[in-house]
Amino acid sequence: MAASTALLSIAPPQFNSTAKSKVTRKPPFCSCSLDSSNSATISSTVSEERDNTPKKFTYTRASPSSRWPHLKFTDTHQSSQPSPLSVAVPSVKDVEFDSGNDGNVGCYEGRGMEKGEESLNSNGFQLNDETQEVLGRPSRTRAKKMTKLALKRAKDWRQRVQFLTDKILGLKSEEFVADVLDEKMVQMTPTDFCFVVKWVGQSSWQRALEVYEWLNLRNWYSPNARMLATILAVLGKANQEALAVEIFMRAEQSIGNTVQVYNSMMGVYARNGRFSRVQQLLELMHERGLEPDLVSFNTLINARLKSGPMTPNLAIELLDEVRSSGTQPDIITYNTLISACSRESNVEEAVKVFNDMESHRCQPDLWTYNAMISVFGRCGMDGEAARLFNELEANGFYPDAVTYNSLLHAFARQGNIEKVKEICEEMVNMGFGKDEMTYNTIIDMYGKQGRHDLALQVYNDMTSSGRSPDVITYTILIDSLGKDNKMAEASKVMSEMLNAGIKPTVRTYSALICGYAKAGKRVDAEDMFDCMVRSGIHPDHLAYTVMLDMNLRFGETKKAMLLYHDMVRNGFTPDLALYEFMLRSLGRANEEENIQIVIKDLKELGNLGPQSISSLLIKGECYDFAAKMLKLVIEEGSEFNHDDLLSILGSYSSSGKISEAIELLNFVKEHDSRSMSKKLITDASIIINCKAQNLNAALDEYRETGDSYTFSISVYESLIKCCEQAELFAEASQIFSDMRAKGVKPSQDICGIITVIYCKMGFPETAHYLIDQVEANGMLLGDISFHVSLIEAYGKLKIVEKAESVVATIEHRYGVVGRTAYNALIQAYALSGFYEKARAVFNTMMRNGPSPTVDTINNLMQALIVDGRLNELYVLIQELQDMGFKISKSSILLMLEAFAQAGNVFEVKKIYHGMRAAGYLPTMHLYRVIIGLLSRTKQVRDAEAMLSEMEEAGFKPDLSIWNSMLKLYTRIEDFKKTVHIYQRIQEAGLKPDLDTYNTLIIMYCRDRRPHDLFC
Repeated sequence: MAASTALLSIAPPQFNSTAKSKVTRKPPFCSCSLDSSNSATISSTVSEERDNTPKKFTYTRASPSSRWPHLKFTDTHQSSQPSPLSVAVPSVKDVEFDSGNDGNVGCYEGRGMEKGEESLNSNGFQLNDETQEVLGRPSRTRAKKMTKLALKRAKDWRQRVQFLTDKILGLKSEEFVADVLDEKMVQMTPTDFCFVVKWVGQSSWQRALEVYEWLNLRNWYSPNARMLATILAVLGKANQEALAVEIFMRAEQSIGNTVQVYNSMMGVYARNGRFSRVQQLLELMHERGLEPDLVSFNTLINARLKSGPMTPNLAIELLDEVRSSGTQPDIITYNTLISACSRESNVEEAVKVFNDMESHRCQPDLWTYNAMISVFGRCGMDGEAARLFNELEANGFYPDAVTYNSLLHAFARQGNIEKVKEICEEMVNMGFGKDEMTYNTIIDMYGKQGRHDLALQVYNDMTSSGRSPDVITYTILIDSLGKDNKMAEASKVMSEMLNAGIKPTVRTYSALICGYAKAGKRVDAEDMFDCMVRSGIHPDHLAYTVMLDMNLRFGETKKAMLLYHDMVRNGFTPDLALYEFMLRSLGRANEEENIQIVIKDLKELGNLGPQSISSLLIKGECYDFAAKMLKLVIEEGSEFNHDDLLSILGSYSSSGKISEAIELLNFVKEHDSRSMSKKLITDASIIINCKAQNLNAALDEYRETGDSYTFSISVYESLIKCCEQAELFAEASQIFSDMRAKGVKPSQDICGIITVIYCKMGFPETAHYLIDQVEANGMLLGDISFHVSLIEAYGKLKIVEKAESVVATIEHRYGVVGRTAYNALIQAYALSGFYEKARAVFNTMMRNGPSPTVDTINNLMQALIVDGRLNELYVLIQELQDMGFKISKSSILLMLEAFAQAGNVFEVKKIYHGMRAAGYLPTMHLYRVIIGLLSRTKQVRDAEAMLSEMEEAGFKPDLSIWNSMLKLYTRIEDFKKTVHIYQRIQEAGLKPDLDTYNTLIIMYCRDRRPHDLFC
């Protein structure tokens, strides 16, 4: 008794969800009895709790003749309907389908209860001798051979039960069961009526309940314990928990006080995962003097596993508790645990249970192997699944359809198409053929690979082969098409599903809503959401999350808040990432009232404290509210996150709220003398100054206290970024050195910034060494731009060998060299005048990609220019044009400027006129280059004509052009025009520079009027 009571102490699973769900409310544990108060407690709880268990999928291969067709089995009796095989509905996340194995796992969950129901003949019920003779005494090893009389009576028993069952199920909706039973067409025993209730209940629980109530009203056959257990099992399978509780409560104690009745009622609760209710009934059995049997404990285990996620080592603990109660776990116990592990993809726990099973000499059956293959497949261990499949055959078991589907799922999950085809072929050869689960698995595999044409082809094959697609099939197709933005095809599949008479589930709607939201079709997503609600389907967490996120992204904050309130009312809450996005959106819309509502829900629904809420508000950029929550933390005397304080202060400073920042700093200083220090104040002050672009003040404070202690990483990062923006590269380098000397590990972002700074300072070797150090410590900068900066810096210093080594490093690490890296290398070659090397890189780009750009061509031309091979420019341009390149304006200007610097007036004029003829208009820079050239070569008329053309085109000559004209007239000693040009400079409001005055001095000296310089 004490040992079994210990099992009752197993706590229900603790959920981290912050939702106030109507379906997952945990009832308080209490000692249960059949007095009025406890009856009210159980009844009221049941009335409040509603089952949302998905409709079970009927699997046509539950009978032996279907599962092993090659063994030529024949069914011993005809069932009124196929055995149901429940398939676990796939996870809500991304509407991901897990096929193949759920048929095995789901069905086994109820076997512990069904065994108890079937054992009513021999465990605890007083069957008369006639019944024992008719049914035969059960044997575990061989079939009992009955006499001819017993065989006739058994046949008469089945005929009687089947006759009444057919009559009752053949009634019209307006007819009553009493119309059949009152006629007393056949003589029935109490056992016969039990089977009538059971057989009728397989097709209609309402009619079965009518039979039960008729027996009560007529009081002809007082319902005994077996009848009560039977009707409870029927109602439990039909998810009619409230009716089952009512019947159980009103049953007389003499009838209901048996282990089997309690097991049946526990089974009703266990189907819906009501672990606490099962615990109460087990405790009530102890109070009534009943000793729970193995079925009781199996049912309790099943309820616990259905009530929530498994905790570490839970399965072994449950097995130990069963043994401590004086009972040994059986095959049903082990299979129930392994099936639960399979549902949760918990391979470690499943292996522990399997090993425990073997160590206690409990032989695994086919169900065990199927469940283990399933869990290995779910966890991506297809090799282990295949090993178990081979072990299964070696141990004398014949694989059934579930086995093959589980193995198929294992390889399909890994995307192993060849192996999937091989298994399908073996299935067909063994006589199974492909069923709905097989097709669903293959469709899901192709859908996840984005091969939607093959998925649709398999779907068409499925329908043409006579298999009927179910809701899972359609949901998989809709989900995969939606993820690939093929919403027209997804909508078509939805229409086919509706035309086939299959009702969409919440996951079907959620998949379609996700697809519309991803495609940016807000109206279609809203219509589908409204359609789901109108059809009576309650949205799940995914549907709410997608709709809420979409409305927020479109700025529909009012709609988002209405949806949020509805979401909370239905027991769901957003995750923290969505809460962060909500707060950011509401903050930008200045909806402070709604922000207060969200903060309240975070406290009450999320059970978050002020510190956690403050951090979330900071991420959501609601800094004023974050400051209020941070003040609450400080007033409570709790330790607060210093980074949160610095983030708030940084936001205040960047937005110009310096007074708010100072007020918050003073508040912290006054109320937290215990943990507040000068260091934190200094850190905050430096960061505020950096955010406010008061770099000098920040540097002064840093220098005053820098040697006394180590700053936080936020301070160093703020200073380095601010110095980099102000181009104070030496200061940034010094701060970085201080940071490393103090043992503060720089972030990836800071290492990248310092690398660029070293390159700009002309120290590429130092930058290169830093990158090597960072990568040696396992931190990849992750951006090729830093390597490009190295190449450019090496090129400017004409260290091309180092630049080449950086390119080789890029190719080795990333597998491909990008266009920017190639362009930087060609530029490095150009600066050194290595045209052949630059051309080799250009040819590599033409051959392997990426294609060259204008910068590539300009760098290639620059290599010829630096090498003094101007005459070859025309050859290069002709080659480029033959390759299909169009010469850009920048390339023409580059060539013109090169000839201008060489003093080749003829080529410059030719290029200029050709450019004008091609439709390229001159620029200010072009006029500046040409006039400068004409001035140096004393081409007076051409220079004056170019100046006039420039002014007619609307350009105003700048000081550089006027200086060129001054020099021109001074060179030809036309001093009057020189003075006139100077007057034009003054009239234009331009301020003469040193070049202007030097030219004037030369002019006056040559004109022998030096005294006029001082006038």
